[in-house]
Amino acid sequence: MKTSESYLPEGSYAALPAVRQAFESVDGLRRAQDEGMILEAVTQRCTAAHDLLFDFGFAQGIMPRSCCALGVAEGDTREIAILSRVGKPTCFVITELDESTAPPTVWLSRTIAQQRAQDHLLASLRPGDVIPARVTHLEPFGAFVDIGCGVASLIGIENLSVSRIFHPHDRLRVGQHIYAAVRAVDRDARRISLTHRELLGTWEQNAALFSPGETVRGVVRSVEPYGVFIELAPNLSGLAEPRGDLSAGTVVSVYIKSILPQRMKIKLTVIDVLACREPPPPPRYFITDGHISQWVYTPDCCDRKYIATEFE
Repeated sequence: MKTSESYLPEGSYAALPAVRQAFESVDGLRRAQDEGMILEAVTQRCTAAHDLLFDFGFAQGIMPRSCCALGVAEGDTREIAILSRVGKPTCFVITELDESTAPPTVWLSRTIAQQRAQDHLLASLRPGDVIPARVTHLEPFGAFVDIGCGVASLIGIENLSVSRIFHPHDRLRVGQHIYAAVRAVDRDARRISLTHRELLGTWEQNAALFSPGETVRGVVRSVEPYGVFIELAPNLSGLAEPRGDLSAGTVVSVYIKSILPQRMKIKLTVIDVLACREPPPPPRYFITDGHISQWVYTPDCCDRKYIATEFE
């Protein structure tokens, strides 16, 4: 059986020409089965027995409960992992094609696709590799992402950005396609952990986007007795004078008084409080592929806190 060496997050396969061609006819599905191709379609229903149903127009797809997610058959994965697939793109391979029914019935397995993806990722990834991912859900402690065919990985909240946030929804949204770097690969536990902040630029790279004398938008991240920390970019914050009418999450306009690389400091003055609380903008990435051995956030000339990540 021929298999693909490229495993993408769910939601990425439907646009691929080979996948579209597979859904044009029963012959296309048969070829996809013979080649072991990973396909993707939106789940239409979940039965009382927790089988997932798909409508291909000229054929109907059935994914038995035990084939819906890794760990379901063993009791290690909760049933919500099946129920939550309704209305969402779901990866699978075809295990059987029954043309004796009208319309033809196509038997599907997501677990086979996931097992292949997990095996490949565990064998090939190493710390520092940059990979695509898709946000699946957010918890106070971090963001869960799909790194291939529904295989889950976690980005801890402390690794989402250098600027501190109170909840991952301050930075990301469910369904968003992002990039991440591999922090660690635990092959015994079959677990891959990720980080995100190293792709969002160093202090100097972010500071170069701004100039003293400009007035720009920012988001209040922390209010302290000695001042207000205001995020200008996910990896860049400045400090403004104390004000009693500000709280975390408030959007403001700020005047940039000075940018001091040697102290890794930006001095700000709040000009106005803006009424809107907008969803987080898409991340601005400075790295989107390849491999990182070391990442140093702190400028060379800075004599303050040293922030860096060693991947190897």
